[in-house]
Amino acid sequence: MTHIRKTTEYLRHCYCTGAKRMAPLITSCAVVLLFTWSFFSWSSALYSSIREDTAAAVTKKLQYLLEPPVFAEVIGRRGENVTLPCILRTKPKNYKVKWTKVEPERVGLENIVMIFNANAFKPYGLLGRRASLRRAHEMDASLLLRHLELDDGGQYRCELINGIEDENVVITLRIEGVVFPYQSKHGRYRFTYPEAKEACVEQDGRLASYDQLYRAWTEGLDWCNAGWLHDGTVHYPIIRPRPVCGGELLPGIRSYGPKDKSHDRFDAFCFTSNNNGSVFYISGSLSYDQAEHACRARGSELALVGQLYAAWRFQNYDRCDGGWLKDGSVRFPISNPRNRCGGIAEAGVRTFGFPDKMTHLYGAYCYR
Repeated sequence: MTHIRKTTEYLRHCYCTGAKRMAPLITSCAVVLLFTWSFFSWSSALYSSIREDTAAAVTKKLQYLLEPPVFAEVIGRRGENVTLPCILRTKPKNYKVKWTKVEPERVGLENIVMIFNANAFKPYGLLGRRASLRRAHEMDASLLLRHLELDDGGQYRCELINGIEDENVVITLRIEGVVFPYQSKHGRYRFTYPEAKEACVEQDGRLASYDQLYRAWTEGLDWCNAGWLHDGTVHYPIIRPRPVCGGELLPGIRSYGPKDKSHDRFDAFCFTSNNNGSVFYISGSLSYDQAEHACRARGSELALVGQLYAAWRFQNYDRCDGGWLKDGSVRFPISNPRNRCGGIAEAGVRTFGFPDKMTHLYGAYCYR
């Protein structure tokens, strides 16, 4: 409408300028009018085409599979069993169903979990060893995954193949967990991507995904140091903008984008989930070696950073005493914030960094 209004005003101007200038201006106005209506015709045709394509995609009905009405996302913790639902609407005479983990970054073969038909099934790969069919009824093609691991999260495709016809539904499996920032004992920004990946594994975790970091940000994670994520990008989450953390920009996930995995150096954002063990504290003024010995004497070992975070997150572990961890850092978990325990209003795992291991000031956090 704005284009039409401007064109109308331009023609009115042409009419009022006088006979001497009328001819060239009318010619110019006619060109503008022709171009404007051509634009509207092209835009209308493009919009109609897009609308028709969208409508076709929306109205396309599955013939053999039921669209998941409720469980498009399944949530589980490490160590648990989950079922990824896939229900047949009808069974073709000759068909097979293929379950695949969708991994866009993986180049080459699909990550097939299982292929089966009415008579037999065959599992594939490491995931297949922990997978089976639920078979609650004869139309049930749901996949049961046992003993979930941190890397199991992501999207899974249930695909029915009937000759040249095939259709699929996609289910998201989300591992419930906690994201924690991790820094080298040598200081800030010391990890290449492979080193960051290894550091997370050593602390009972894995590099977090962007979705996991985003969820952690919505739950209160505010961290001013940039860290690697699983996809090779670098980010940091900010809830309280401040000059030393990117300036007065709005709260959000600050992004450095993809970086050189072999040469660029940052911290790491690790992800871990629930575990089967337990964390407990030994009081005392211990050096690092004494803390190690105290844990071993109780049939345990110094806890990893990820194990302490998991205890804090899933067991509401709360202890206002600094204690040694296996990586040489000293930390303590706070579920009930109070002034005498760090003076920070938010719950979290506090850190004293990496003190000299001969310092006799701390207790020990053990894992058993």
